[in-house]
Amino acid sequence: MPYIEWRGDKCRVKWWAGEYLPNGRKKYEAKSGFEDEDAARNYGLDREYEVRHGTAIKQSDSRTLMSAYCWDWFDAQDLRPSSTQTYKSIINTRIVPYWGGRAVGDITAFQYEAWKKALRAAAERGEISASYVKEILMVFGAMMDDSVTRYQLRTTSPVVRDKPGRGRYKKKVREKKRPQEMATLHRLAANAYQVWGYTGWTYIWTAAFTGMRPKEMWGLQRCFTSPNWPASDPLDSDDNKRESDLDRYTRMPALRVQYQHQWVEGERTLVDPKYDSWRTLVVPPFLHEMHEALLASHDSQWMFLSHSGGPLLGTDFEKAYWRPIRDGSPARKGRYARAKIPSVPEMAKKRIYLLRHGHKEWLDEDGHPRVAAEARMGHELGGVEGVYANVTPGMELRIAETLQERWEKFMGQDVWLPPVPTPLPVDLSLRVPAQVSARASLDVD
Repeated sequence: MPYIEWRGDKCRVKWWAGEYLPNGRKKYEAKSGFEDEDAARNYGLDREYEVRHGTAIKQSDSRTLMSAYCWDWFDAQDLRPSSTQTYKSIINTRIVPYWGGRAVGDITAFQYEAWKKALRAAAERGEISASYVKEILMVFGAMMDDSVTRYQLRTTSPVVRDKPGRGRYKKKVREKKRPQEMATLHRLAANAYQVWGYTGWTYIWTAAFTGMRPKEMWGLQRCFTSPNWPASDPLDSDDNKRESDLDRYTRMPALRVQYQHQWVEGERTLVDPKYDSWRTLVVPPFLHEMHEALLASHDSQWMFLSHSGGPLLGTDFEKAYWRPIRDGSPARKGRYARAKIPSVPEMAKKRIYLLRHGHKEWLDEDGHPRVAAEARMGHELGGVEGVYANVTPGMELRIAETLQERWEKFMGQDVWLPPVPTPLPVDLSLRVPAQVSARASLDVD
């Protein structure tokens, strides 16, 4: 039974913590500050109940400061390099400065709600982004959940998650998007040519016609592009697989999404693509030819080079490349002279990532099987559909054909094309019919 004692005008309760001291005597824990004996006794009975049922939290554990727990928790996580940097930054700049001096067990739901409200108010004022607030709350929520389920520092989490259907309905605000039009892409690509030369022209069409993520494009190397892959694959030591890829993708050119380029501990590093979404993307003939022309113009390991001839990672891509391509730029004189670049109003303030979204729209619009479309986007189908589904060569060829048809239909309007940077060793125009007709050689409908 709990032991009650008065100290001044406050009541204190002591209860057995379920452990013994080195001398064999029972170890007790205590809490003071109660106004009456009944409240103190009930609190002690609850703690003894937890001891008997193995759910008790040691006071010494619950008093662990957040400044220590945050980094112990971080060190225990198995994260990707990009997530490691994000989590570390959030803990350093948002969680420890606010919560560091509090004990893990002392944080209440009311305190958490007040903090969440303050973060959202900061987002409304434009001080931080709404997506960043979601990331902060996600990391803190995971931290508090683990303090209950994994580390037994608390009995419940202070993070109260809204139940579906509770409270006033708030429609989820989605980004407004226009259908991806070839005319818009052409204006972007023409601007990109002024900003960035033939590399920029090719970059825009590659983003729109492959659906690759930006950092996957930054990490695209010469050996994984359609003019060279799969014969040049430095990773494929399985002869049977290499033979299969050579047979399948020589007749329908494809590039391999093997890496993305990111900073890891201050170093440029090739890391696995997001969600381990390694994949092979069949490219339409016109894009294959662009890639051949671009690769013939330089000898770098990277497909897409920056203005300085190095990798794109490390540049201010948004400011130096995408904004002038999207929003236009006044004329320049001097060493970096260039003509005035017109804006593309349809893409005003839009992310380049929307070119990837537009690629998915095209796949759906052209009626491609869901398994082929999701695989191309780097997604996995769940459930029974994912178990039984398989991407066939016929599906891939139909994707390449519809993308080529979309290109040819637009280019039939006699639109502007930039000069190819260097003469190619063969007449690529003769190869288009051969690649498009490859479908017949595979006997698919």
